[in-house]
Amino acid sequence: MSSARSLPSWNIANFDSRLRTTIVVLLVAILCYLGDRLAYVTGIPPDQIASLWPSTPLLVAALLLTPRRIWPVLIVAGLGAIALADLRDSAPIGGEIWFSIGNLGEVLISIVGINLLFKGVPQLTSVKALAKYLAVGVILPPFLAGLVGAIASVSGGYWVQWRLWFFADALAFLTVTPAILTWAREGRTWARSSHDYLELAALMTLLSLFGYFTFVSAGRWIQPAMLYSLVPLLLWAALRLGLKGVSTSMILIAFLSVGGAAHGRGPFAQQGALNSVLSIQLFLFFVAMPFMFLAVLVEEQKLAEEGLRESEGRFRAVANTAPVMIWMSGPDRLCTYCNKPWLQFTGRHLEAELGNGWAECVHPEDRQACAEAYTKAFDRCQSFTIEYRLRRHDGEYRWILATVVPRFESADSFAGYISSAVDVTDRKRAEESLSSLSGRLIEAQEQERHHIARELHDDISQKLVLLSIELQQLADSLPEDSPARLRNQIEPLMNRISEISSDTHALSHRLHSSKLETLGLVAAMRGFCRELAEQRDVEIDFKHSNVPDILLPHVSLCLFRVLQEGLSNAVKHSGVRHFNVQLEKLPDELQLTIRDAGSGFDAGMAMHKDGLGLISMRERISNLKGTISIVSKPQCGTEIRARVPVGTRAQQNQMTSTA
Repeated sequence: MSSARSLPSWNIANFDSRLRTTIVVLLVAILCYLGDRLAYVTGIPPDQIASLWPSTPLLVAALLLTPRRIWPVLIVAGLGAIALADLRDSAPIGGEIWFSIGNLGEVLISIVGINLLFKGVPQLTSVKALAKYLAVGVILPPFLAGLVGAIASVSGGYWVQWRLWFFADALAFLTVTPAILTWAREGRTWARSSHDYLELAALMTLLSLFGYFTFVSAGRWIQPAMLYSLVPLLLWAALRLGLKGVSTSMILIAFLSVGGAAHGRGPFAQQGALNSVLSIQLFLFFVAMPFMFLAVLVEEQKLAEEGLRESEGRFRAVANTAPVMIWMSGPDRLCTYCNKPWLQFTGRHLEAELGNGWAECVHPEDRQACAEAYTKAFDRCQSFTIEYRLRRHDGEYRWILATVVPRFESADSFAGYISSAVDVTDRKRAEESLSSLSGRLIEAQEQERHHIARELHDDISQKLVLLSIELQQLADSLPEDSPARLRNQIEPLMNRISEISSDTHALSHRLHSSKLETLGLVAAMRGFCRELAEQRDVEIDFKHSNVPDILLPHVSLCLFRVLQEGLSNAVKHSGVRHFNVQLEKLPDELQLTIRDAGSGFDAGMAMHKDGLGLISMRERISNLKGTISIVSKPQCGTEIRARVPVGTRAQQNQMTSTA
């Protein structure tokens, strides 16, 4: 069997890549050659001095837009094409060597500087970016390269040649390179419709027309005042087309002005070759700079507005899908935005909620509190949380918990508030149910205490008294000749029965204080402090001030139970013998304070472990809409401070009239 001859395999991808690279290299070489020839063709006689040198800036733009792996080939091809064009114009070989060294240094300095600052193709969309490009791409490379290239000067002197090199190349770097980079970056996405192309064509046509009349036309059009006719067109380019429009326009103006001067026309002619070149360069340089900065400022503003719109769009998308109601206000305190959940809750349109319209749905009884809290926080730019009732779309008022925080823009500028709110009606109803249940349990506990206290006082205590009497009668009825041992046993029994009776009586009073009902809160507290001090052999300093003689029963009972629990725990666990108790009347509240300088405890852990007494105190105070604070640290003592409302004036008057 004959073996088939293997055919060579072609890598189509590599072939296409090499072909594209070859085309790019040839294109760059041709453009550099034509740029060099164009600079001399439009040069100003008698020495054909170039006012604009586009070859090396064009090569730098090509390098920035191509992969780094082909940079060496592009540099050799571009600089070789430039040298070939110079030699065709009879440039001396020695001078061309210095020119080539200067061009190579200019290209390398530009590429290295731009890559260090921009990490690739420069995005000239901000003033900061443009300023950096001017430093490393416009000023520095021609400045340093001109020091080398001017060595090849054969006439005019070293510094004259350096000046010509610097301004010619700097002007090209200012216009040619940005024009190529911006068109390469934005060319495909810039023209969204035929109107953009028509606008660009109209601008270039008008610019060519007025540029012709200003720089090229002969006769009565040759007037320096015609230069002002270009200003509106350059403004048009900066505001509408951005940096690419300004740089492209300046290239067109540059060739028109140089071409006119080369033919002895325009405002820059008849000044001599060197003066004409310098005048054109300074004119182009200082005209291009402000309009390029204006274009960048406009672009920067557009990008900022686009970013703001995108950010606002993302915020609205998130806000409208969030499970909370959100509204925003500006620095004038007026509502500027409400999300969809808010509008769905209220059933109103956004226009109706803006300004102060959102407050129309707040319950009339809560509007004043909302306004005061909002105004107070607004003046201080502080966050706050508030609960209020908000009318739902079906007319029902629902409880809303709102968290309101300030917004700040750049430089810490206050921008208003943003609020997130949730419907907590069901939670509040559950809390009210739990509070009601807790209140009923406490009431049932008090009733049971009262029942047990009455049983202890009226039944057990009486039986103990009868038992003591019977033992006494038994002792009295014993015969004289009874054993002494028997008599000695009866007396200790009677003493123990007396102690049990006293303890039972004290327990009955702790379970239900009759003094609290008959003598009032102050007397009941004073009596409890005295009894506890005698039983435990401690010192309790009780003080009171401005306490009303008549209080609502549930207020008196609540504070008395807090005193019992708090003071008993302090005596039992503090490890000290002196305690302070103070009951005082505040404007609308009664405040009970219990202090000791003992060992203290961790209140948080006590609440979670064996703190049933603390929980009971909190529940009692909470049921009366009061507050209680327990401040204690190990070895730093303890302070319990409870506050409860004394009741409405109508309730107090009713109690007084009943008494």
